[in-house]
Amino acid sequence: MKFELSDEDHAFRAAARAWLVENVPSEPAPHDGQPAREFALSWLRRRHAAGWSGIAWPKAYGGLGLSYERQIAWHEESVIAGAPSPLDPTFVSVNHAGPTLIACGTEEQKAFHLPKILSGEVVWCQGFSEPDSGSDLASLRTFGRVEGDHLIVNGQKIWSTYADIADYQELLIRTEPGSERQAGLSWVICDMSAPGITVQPIGNIAGAHHFAQVFYDDVRIPLSNVVGGLNNGWKTAMTTLGFERATAATALQIELSAKVEALLRFAEVQGDGGFAHELASARAEAAALRALTYRTLFKDPTTPFDGSMVRLFFAELAQRIHRLGMQLYGPENADCDRLSGWVYAYLEAFSETIAGGTAEIQRNIIGERILGLPRGGNR
Repeated sequence: MKFELSDEDHAFRAAARAWLVENVPSEPAPHDGQPAREFALSWLRRRHAAGWSGIAWPKAYGGLGLSYERQIAWHEESVIAGAPSPLDPTFVSVNHAGPTLIACGTEEQKAFHLPKILSGEVVWCQGFSEPDSGSDLASLRTFGRVEGDHLIVNGQKIWSTYADIADYQELLIRTEPGSERQAGLSWVICDMSAPGITVQPIGNIAGAHHFAQVFYDDVRIPLSNVVGGLNNGWKTAMTTLGFERATAATALQIELSAKVEALLRFAEVQGDGGFAHELASARAEAAALRALTYRTLFKDPTTPFDGSMVRLFFAELAQRIHRLGMQLYGPENADCDRLSGWVYAYLEAFSETIAGGTAEIQRNIIGERILGLPRGGNR
């Protein structure tokens, strides 16, 4: 795909580059806890104050109303400038909670939440997966009983990233008694300070504690916090996952290309160590990923399932590239703190084929919804 850039596009990129050079934080971002929250919100507030927040969000909801081409240009310049990774405590709010509210929320919900998201006031987390309902999201059991103008929620969620420092949660629960599978679910805004919520952080193999499990014990959530209609949560959740699997990860995919170039520079100085073929393949695959991403963003017509192709390719390629980095740097990794550098990134990459729907789930979606293959198994 070829982009025809206007003079205004070039001017936007130049302005973004100049601002980033002057404003990118010099210190590394913390991985978890309150330090991670404050660092991420401070960086978002700085961008918002300078007019670099919500680039592709509609103007009606506080964004700049610019094209995805401009959003991509911002991501590319951010990577070049060494800006903090977009996969920080603001990722959920900016990249799929906010867009879901824009697509499915009421005007009251948008008016209250969207300005707080864009201006760096709040952190959101996601409450979809459960201990026995991860890949099979439709089997979730956390239940919300309608009582007057509230839902009374009981149950448990797991792998809720940054739940310990979040203000709000995009929470998917069952609200229709006796319902099964996709029927009877609701997507609700959960205030994480509500009585009855208990959050327990979970450490991962990289040494960070940004995952968490969340317990709900008679948590009262106003019915006005339901997004997309009561018992219509599956449709709203698919909107969220569509953002998570497609546009939300654009910056991460661009960042992956930059990591390949860093490996190539290291190999040029140190010698490729017999990895010339792997390095060439990594660069080609990173370029193919970016082309697939752009095609998915700009193809017409789009489908809700296009993001699964991008998500699957990105997840598996990220693991291959980080494994290559570990091999190429070799003994140098032994001197690296586990919470930094290639060691941390390599260990974190193991989650990529699980997060946002496992690789197996993405293959099912691609096979059934895009290729039209028959459904397999008893699902």
